[in-house]
Amino acid sequence: MKVVILAGGLGTRLSEETEVKPKPMVHIGGMPIIWHIMKTYSYYGFNDFIICLGYKGYIIKEFFANYFLHSSDVTIDLNNNTIDVHETNAEPWKITLVDTGKNSMTGGRIKRIQKYVKDETFMMTYGDGVGNININELISSHKKNNSFCTLTSVMPPARFGALDIDENQKINSFQEKPQGDGLWINGGYMVCDKEVFNYINDDSIIWEQHSLPELAKEGKLSTHKHRGFWHPMDTLNDKYKLNEMWNSNNANWKIW
Repeated sequence: MKVVILAGGLGTRLSEETEVKPKPMVHIGGMPIIWHIMKTYSYYGFNDFIICLGYKGYIIKEFFANYFLHSSDVTIDLNNNTIDVHETNAEPWKITLVDTGKNSMTGGRIKRIQKYVKDETFMMTYGDGVGNININELISSHKKNNSFCTLTSVMPPARFGALDIDENQKINSFQEKPQGDGLWINGGYMVCDKEVFNYINDDSIIWEQHSLPELAKEGKLSTHKHRGFWHPMDTLNDKYKLNEMWNSNNANWKIW
């Protein structure tokens, strides 16, 4: 089963980073966040990726074009113009990099990779969120759901700390960034059947605002609830938090 990763957005809330690189290339623990996402799928044996490129997509192309070289011990013979590979730590990935348009919306990007997934069921996620998602359980849920799309729902971390205040306006306790307000949201990590392409007309379609609501309206959208770790990388604070977790050996998404 192929894995589609949406990696073409501007990432405006990370503008300090994304002025020079696309959001999926922002580093966590010295590697781009898209690498972390791909490692999760690879842990479950899924190594065939289709990456939807857009904004500064050439940077992602260059990263993967050079990945094998950077992950290997090599001898370069300039006189004979040869490279001998001695040992490699590269992953067994097949990566199709598709220019899906700089200004395409998420639905448009998905539509443009239809010819690469053909009539097969495929997985899909965004290039900016990590979690210890059990991919096998997600696929099993989709097979049972009788839906065209199954998305992973998560309960996001709160953005701000919570204060416990008594009637005398005294603060009894401070909880730093507790779990969210009890509402489930779209955490990405989806499984889609070929029928989802019928819910996308052109590049202007926003998957989350048009296609998913239409699928839900027709009873063809299901969810797989993930109660484990999940964290987006929407802001610089998110980036700092994820790097802090990685550097302290507390990266809960690292299942490989």
